Amino acid sequence: MAELDWHWLTLSQACQRLKSGQASALQLTQETLARAAALGEQTQCYARLLDEDALASARTLDEKQASGEPLGLLHGVPIGIKDLLFTRGLPTASGTMVMQNFCPTYDATVVERLRAAGAVLLGKTQLTEGAFGAHHPDIMPPLNPWNANAWSGVSSSGSGVAVAAGVAFAAIGSDTGGSIRFPSASCALVGLKPTYGRVSLYGAFPLANSMDHLGPMTRSVEDAARMLCVMAGYDAKDPNSLDVPVPNYLQSLCSAEDGATPLAGSRIGIDWSYVSDGVESAVVEVTRRAVGQLADLGAEVIEINVPPSAGILAEAWGLTCGVECAQAHADYFPAQQDQYGPVLRGLIELGLRTPHGDYQALQKLRREFSTQLDEVLEQVDAIISPCMPLATPSTQLMDNGAPAEEGQADFLLFTAPYDYSGHPTLTLPTAAQNQELPGSFQLIGRKLDEATLIRLGSAYEQATTPIIYPELKV
Repeated sequence: MAELDWHWLTLSQACQRLKSGQASALQLTQETLARAAALGEQTQCYARLLDEDALASARTLDEKQASGEPLGLLHGVPIGIKDLLFTRGLPTASGTMVMQNFCPTYDATVVERLRAAGAVLLGKTQLTEGAFGAHHPDIMPPLNPWNANAWSGVSSSGSGVAVAAGVAFAAIGSDTGGSIRFPSASCALVGLKPTYGRVSLYGAFPLANSMDHLGPMTRSVEDAARMLCVMAGYDAKDPNSLDVPVPNYLQSLCSAEDGATPLAGSRIGIDWSYVSDGVESAVVEVTRRAVGQLADLGAEVIEINVPPSAGILAEAWGLTCGVECAQAHADYFPAQQDQYGPVLRGLIELGLRTPHGDYQALQKLRREFSTQLDEVLEQVDAIISPCMPLATPSTQLMDNGAPAEEGQADFLLFTAPYDYSGHPTLTLPTAAQNQELPGSFQLIGRKLDEATLIRLGSAYEQATTPIIYPELKV
């Protein structure tokens, strides 16, 4: 069979070609593994490739296809999974040294569902230590394929780099304070953070359980919809899982038959003060252009007010995260604290000394914010905002703690509040215009209404300049 050149196909395109017999799952897996290995030093995106497991899965899928059995939504397509998702008998280090030899005895629910849908799990993607704000000092951070000196985001940086470098057709990320959105924005991907409880967290090592979300990172909205169809659904093993029906998100995609104004009747909310005060002008301009494009597609743009407590929650996020992170690491910290890097150790120590009353006060505030945001979303179908107040920053700036200038918005202002509230968000990339790197923005939707975000996102995607990813030299 001829050599494949499929690495820039979308997941959906690759799946359709495999099902039509244009190539085998084994061939695509072999070639993607070879590409991932060849680009390993340039990307540093995989904690480990699962060569044997991936090849065995591909062979089984080819046998299934040959026997005429029904094929899943992700049949034969190689994807990356963040290395905090448990994989039975395979190391799951969560970016740490203390867990580097931890081999779970079961698969995370998301891993089970991906396998059942025919995905080939190509490798475990690298992440920051414990999914917090910095990589362990002994681990090489993933490198942004757009520019090796540009930030690749946290903590799902490995997942973002893998998809943007063409060494995975999609990847799973997690988001507790912005870690699907930051790497999606930095690497020009579609990132979908579902409603809290829509995707099971069972078998995902936590950063902060009450704010953790798992979601897909892809190169198209259709791929994100396809992945969410597989990942979403009730799981009795997760006490926070929502027992509600899961729609077919692929049916929410816009198509050519929807005409020139497919978003007619839709309402997009924007708080101009929220999206511009202390925000870099280039980021504001990206948001402004996106608003204009959505309006051209027929959406009505309505000015709204984001609840002001969003800023308080962004600023105080570390307290909630620290308390819950300390609980998650109780088996390792302080007994093995010398094996921790300084950033994660600092978070855990913050959590251990945070008064219970302060934690409870933030829990009360998050409930109030969530209710207030629900009320705002009764007026509109989605809210638009940036993902971060800066255009993709340099790695050097972020390594120095992203020091904020006077008047600059909190770096977590557009992300952490929606982890607190549990509302779904969809990150969308924009092609570069007179700037070195692509831009991004996000849509924030009603709880359990990912379908509307997918409809809005797909209409926008089809009407705008496609993203052409950088071709690294193999």
